[in-house]
Amino acid sequence: MNGVLVVGASAAGLATAQALRARGYRGPVRLVGEEPHPPYDRPPLSKQVLSGAWGTERTVLRAPADLAALGIELLPGRRAVALDTGAREITLADGERLRYDDLVLATGLTPRRLPAFDGPAGVHTLRTLEDARRLRADLRTARRLAVIGAGVLGCEIAATARTLGLEVTLIDPAPLPMADRLGTPVARLLAGLHRDHGITLLTGTKAEAPVTDGGGRITGVLTSQGPVAADALVLAVGSVPATGWLHGSGLTLDDGVLCDARCRAAAHVWAVGDVARWWHEGQGRALRLENRSHATESALAVAGNILGADRPHRPVPYFWTDQHGVRIQVFGDPAAGDRLRVTEGDPATRTFAAVAETAGRPVGVVGWNSPHGVRGARALLTPP
Repeated sequence: MNGVLVVGASAAGLATAQALRARGYRGPVRLVGEEPHPPYDRPPLSKQVLSGAWGTERTVLRAPADLAALGIELLPGRRAVALDTGAREITLADGERLRYDDLVLATGLTPRRLPAFDGPAGVHTLRTLEDARRLRADLRTARRLAVIGAGVLGCEIAATARTLGLEVTLIDPAPLPMADRLGTPVARLLAGLHRDHGITLLTGTKAEAPVTDGGGRITGVLTSQGPVAADALVLAVGSVPATGWLHGSGLTLDDGVLCDARCRAAAHVWAVGDVARWWHEGQGRALRLENRSHATESALAVAGNILGADRPHRPVPYFWTDQHGVRIQVFGDPAAGDRLRVTEGDPATRTFAAVAETAGRPVGVVGWNSPHGVRGARALLTPP
């Protein structure tokens, strides 16, 4: 018996392995991770770890000894390079082949790069523990930080850097930060929040090229609105699913691993978390979600389906972000709404919950420091 092989020692991969054990699976479970660390949580990297409030050890989700006690074999520092679905085996970078009865793909994402910014020292992305350590080391001596990309990650990094006393410039070609996730009215509030905390917000602005000193160190950014001084720079321009090693495997790769409604990519092959793009029966379309909640939800769904549950995965999309002491919670897709109806509190007081509607139909819920209000409004989005 080869058991279940999970490729990706991520939150989603770990949750799958744990759920199999919790539901009584007694076969072998192996967890293959490219990084040398035990599974850890990524959301704190841009906040608590970057600020120094947490040591990296606090991000660990399960220590190796705990995994061993559950009968989960952790294989850290091992990179998968090929998949043969016919033979039911993967090949690792060192040439070792691992066979499986069921395979779970949990390889997550790879940060996008901007080719013009490759090369200079002081240019960062943030995805891994090592990324967070390098960026934090740079921020200890920097005075000015530029962040390219005003999505969730870019906004969180900018907010954290302000708590460290840095001058921060947030650059994005869109007219408002996170408007594609929050909708225009709430995105306007978020822009005001960043400005209130001293961040220079350059929206509607394209980052064109780095400026460096004689030693090849970043000293600024040329933008469509002029130069921006910076001692360090973060690229937060999105990520792509980590599927390069699956080319030639026979799986359908289209903005992730394409799956059916049960997160099944092929016979005995499943995908979870950020890398999975599955058919959402409730929305009638293929969907890929990049958030911590979906990592766990999809893992539970796949573990159940491996064990015969045969149930579609139909979550209500959800994410949260903490910026400048504000917790923003989002269900569904408020950016798709053409009307925002406040259900609790008042945006003027910066504590509220609201429902985004299109043609009178709720499509999203957003809460701004209002956990009670957002929980109540969420029921409007629960699929039948």
